[in-house]
Amino acid sequence: MTDQYVKAAIIGGSGLYRMRDIRDVQEVRIDTPFGAPSDAVILGTLSGVRCAFLPRHGRHHTLLPSEINGRANIWALKSLGAEILLAFSAVGSLKPNLAPGDFVFADQLVDETRGRCTTFFGDGLVAHVAFAEPFCPKALGLLHQAARKLGIRSHRGGTLCCMEGPAFSSKAESAVHRKHGYSLIGMTGVPEAKLAREAEICYAPVCMVTDYDCWKKGDEVSAEKVVAVLSANSENAQRLVAAVLPELQKLPSRTCACSKALDNAIMTRPEAMSKDTLEKLALLIGRHVRR
Repeated sequence: MTDQYVKAAIIGGSGLYRMRDIRDVQEVRIDTPFGAPSDAVILGTLSGVRCAFLPRHGRHHTLLPSEINGRANIWALKSLGAEILLAFSAVGSLKPNLAPGDFVFADQLVDETRGRCTTFFGDGLVAHVAFAEPFCPKALGLLHQAARKLGIRSHRGGTLCCMEGPAFSSKAESAVHRKHGYSLIGMTGVPEAKLAREAEICYAPVCMVTDYDCWKKGDEVSAEKVVAVLSANSENAQRLVAAVLPELQKLPSRTCACSKALDNAIMTRPEAMSKDTLEKLALLIGRHVRR
């Protein structure tokens, strides 16, 4: 049977529904305590590195951003051993220098979603993870370096604002976001980033600009314009993953805060924890809780 352990995982967003050059492919359906992931997880070898790939919206893009089961997706990848997660997504630009076709490696996040489940915890077990730096700086640095070597126009830093969707922004909303100094607007950074932190996975977003939201007169966002840019972005995403995976594989044992996110974060005393919840979350908290 194909080895199911991986170090690196990729979540593909709009336009990135498969990894073209992946070899030794195995599809794995994973049952999680939180339901089914968006699709089967694709295991295989790319650039000589074992990895996992999951299409966020399903391989046929059948899930709205708010319908994505983030907990099941992150749990499934964690169960395969994933330590680093590259999360690709289509975003709108809120700044004139971030043009359609550019890749942006944002380092901050603002959550404007409503009603999405952003935690694995609850039901008798409380934890509060640090989230001041929502994305892994080491992984972002390697991605940016690889993108520049490939000649992909890219930018390091900036704030990603995650909105609910599925409709695009109003002009008033876009104006407010720009006034706040945000760099990008998207629909899928939350809950992924927060869940990945609770799962102690290094999370690195690759924000692929498709449009200027609706603030730029004469160049307002539409589905038609987004689709027109997705093909080029997908091609560059394929190239970037193939280039960066070997670099990620070379990384020694992780020393970043992501890998220790639950250290001292669990507030509930072991004797007071719900037995059912403790068993459900064993994959995440096994090394932190002794009963």
